[in-house]
Amino acid sequence: MSKRADGSYSNAWRGVSKIILRPTIRALMKHDWQGQDHLSPTGGMIVAANHLSYADVLALALFCDQAGRYPTFLAKSSLFKIPVLGRIIVKLGQLPVYRGQTDAGLVLRDAEQGVKDGACVLFYPEGTVTRDPAHWPMHSKTGVARLALATGAPVIPVGQWGAQYVLAYGSFKPHLIPRRTVHVIAGPPVDLSEFAGLPLDTPTLRAATDKIMTEVSALVGKLRGEDPPAQPYHPAVARRRQRAELRQLAEQSAGDAGGAGDPGAGDAAGPDNSADRDAAAGKASGEVPGP
Repeated sequence: MSKRADGSYSNAWRGVSKIILRPTIRALMKHDWQGQDHLSPTGGMIVAANHLSYADVLALALFCDQAGRYPTFLAKSSLFKIPVLGRIIVKLGQLPVYRGQTDAGLVLRDAEQGVKDGACVLFYPEGTVTRDPAHWPMHSKTGVARLALATGAPVIPVGQWGAQYVLAYGSFKPHLIPRRTVHVIAGPPVDLSEFAGLPLDTPTLRAATDKIMTEVSALVGKLRGEDPPAQPYHPAVARRRQRAELRQLAEQSAGDAGGAGDPGAGDAAGPDNSADRDAAAGKASGEVPGP
């Protein structure tokens, strides 16, 4: 267990971060907030949001801050070992994620303790920026359900839209002028009571995660004025489909090329003109074909 697991942090460092980040984030983007009343003023909670851009991290942080909750993010445990950065994020009370553990329960061990200590933990169930070409929430990992069911903490679904126009995924050049509006909306806690007391196995975690992400997608759809897809985009499935389509095209091209290269293909497909060819040859040599 790391030192961070006791829920300790520095109020002074958090105060400094607010002084710096609040005006900075407002300068980078305009915002439209809805549903902040769903974030309880005290107690451990999980905020589950879709992920469009690295810029939405700032928007979500300000959203929670203005609702009266200091945002606690999950970060790779390796970042906590970097001399300066590691010390800062510990002082701010951020939480490490231990990826690569053979025991799935150990991956979020400090996050679980942080929630129990009353932290407002911001969670991106997708694990990374969505790869859906239409920017809908994609197939998500089950860590959010594991954390929620292990702690009993409420899960607040959050939909975001617009951060991708501030900073597109894969780009290092933000669009600052004119300032873009980032829309964030929170809904009521997701009802996970049907999963209470069930073992934290794959079927349970998958079902609970899908229920959380259905709520998140519905909020994104509300912001966009559209209905979300019936099935979320799954990168692995999309890659397999693309490979299958490429194989099919390659086989079709090979078949077409083989047909065009067969010297007897035209004769086999057309009428037998051998008699006409023999007659023409006879005239050329002065012979007259018989009856």
